[in-house]
Formats: sequence, C-alpha cells, structure tokens
Amino acid sequence: MKSNTLLKALLVSAVGFGLAGLAQAQNAKVGSVQIENAYTRATVPGQMAAGGFMKIENKGAADQLISASSPVAGEVQLHEMAMEGNVMKMRQVKDIAVPAGGAVELKPGGLHLMFMNIKAPLAAGQTVPVKLKFAKAGEVEVKMPVNAMGGQGGQGPHGGPMKQ
Repeated sequence: MKSNTLLKALLVSAVGFGLAGLAQAQNAKVGSVQIENAYTRATVPGQMAAGGFMKIENKGAADQLISASSPVAGEVQLHEMAMEGNVMKMRQVKDIAVPAGGAVELKPGGLHLMFMNIKAPLAAGQTVPVKLKFAKAGEVEVKMPVNAMGGQGGQGPHGGPMKQ
C-alpha cells in the first residue's frame, strides 16, 4: 500500500513538473537578458509570413538583438511598424536596442520578429523554436507557443491585429 501511495505522489509530481515546464516554455534567459511571454500566431495555408512577439528585459549593460532564426521559416527578420503621415509602414531594421537596466517590447504594431517564407502553416498549440542572437549576451533559444488566430479586429500579414 505504501508503494502505491509513493507511486501516486511521484506521478503527481512528474505531471506537475511537466505542466510547469509547458507554462514556462515561452521564457528564456541568456546573460543579463531575460525573454518573457514570447509567442507567435497561427497561420492559414499559403500565408508566407507571421509575426513574433515578446518582452526583452535587460538587467545589465545596453545590448542589441542583432538576428533571429527558426527552422519553420526561410528567414527571420527584425521589423518595426511606424506611422508615416497617415500610413502604417513596416520595414526591416538592422538591430533592436535593449536598454541597460530596461526593457523593449516586441508587439503587434511596433517592433517584432517577422517569420518570412514559412515552410508550413503554424498551428495553434504548436511550439516554434527561435534562436535569438544578442551583440553582448550571446545566443538563446526561445520556444514560442503558437496562439490561435483572431483576437482584436482580425489579423494582418505580420500576425498582429489589423488597424482600421
């Protein structure tokens, strides 16, 4: 009887640790840089691009995100969206500054990763591995959960809400 109770306790612990690991899959750390709440969104067949979003906190000296890559895309670019007059424009940037003792948010409608030439549709519930390279902190792999499409007002080509 005692061994049965011990076995149940071990199973409950293992399941708990497994679920805790899943809940933390979108966070990562390298040097003084912490990646939090990373995610992307599901795509439809034929959609060739999607956005990647996260918060990057830096507890050390100023740094820059200089590149990203993922096996799910032919290329991952660093992008920003900004208003130029009355037009929202998206463009590739050389790097994304991560201020010393500060944070930068990659979010729809602003700075973000752009998965280009997606090899297969991204499905909700899937996890996408993404390697981020920082000028000082080095490289880190982030497991980005793929969230369901939809949300606020439809989805634009970068995976974020469309502006109306």
